[in-house]
Amino acid sequence: MRYTAEEILIRPQSDPKDPGLILSITPESAGWDYISFQARRLGAGESWSFKTGENEFAFVNLSGRYSVASNRGEWTGIGGRKTVFESAAHALYLPRRTSLTVTAEEAGEFAVTWVPTDEDRDPWLIRPEDVSTGIRGGDNVSRQINDLLPPGSPVHRLVLVEVYTPSGNWSSYPPHKHDIHIEDEAGNLIEADLEEVYFYQIDRPEGYAYQRVYTDENSPLHRAGQPIDALVRATHNSAVLVHEGYHPVVSAPGYTTYYLNVLAGSAQSLANQDDPQYTWVKTRYTRHDERLPLY
Repeated sequence: MRYTAEEILIRPQSDPKDPGLILSITPESAGWDYISFQARRLGAGESWSFKTGENEFAFVNLSGRYSVASNRGEWTGIGGRKTVFESAAHALYLPRRTSLTVTAEEAGEFAVTWVPTDEDRDPWLIRPEDVSTGIRGGDNVSRQINDLLPPGSPVHRLVLVEVYTPSGNWSSYPPHKHDIHIEDEAGNLIEADLEEVYFYQIDRPEGYAYQRVYTDENSPLHRAGQPIDALVRATHNSAVLVHEGYHPVVSAPGYTTYYLNVLAGSAQSLANQDDPQYTWVKTRYTRHDERLPLY
């Protein structure tokens, strides 16, 4: 399949039958195997219910405060940030065969994601103080990373990362890809085959970012005669789907870009390989960007 800009950019949606829905992605709509994703909003006191079925599931607060009641446990006071730019998120991981109800203690927005699994893991509430944060890159390729559900977490497939890209900066840079599962002779993972969602929020409503998704001869679709080379304008509450290829991002001057990355595939990993044309940037762009960390 040849993926175009129109097919990989998912804009906010409106559904009169589901007024709390901001955006929805399914394996069928995305054309991939694993990731389902929704962004949703609730008013104070409102609830949303879900059954995970044969999937592992994660809840991430974007704003507001929530309680979650389920057949696996109950949690209160999840969240509290007014926007994604104030602190790291809370994230709640729940295993397959869980019935849950999310209730807004304070109005806000949240994201949920789920992927198929045949493994049983324990519920896990990740608090902001538990989240490893750091600065990646330098100069105008500096960005802040919050590892909500990093590789090595006690889950099956899901990886969750928050990224903040200041005005005019680049992230996911040098361009990298993760579309082939490659191990070396010792069994060390060199690259994983991963689907990825970029869910965007911008610190001001008129702001935006650009994201390019492109393949070269190292990507399976390219070798199959179905190359990707798409440039999309990502705005608040939109999402970009990365099936294959390299996928750098740049934040428009004057705006700070946030995105929540959801990844799943051949390993619970972020193993990737840079576009060899641009990997030299890692050794040259090293100065500290004084705007980071944001908090």
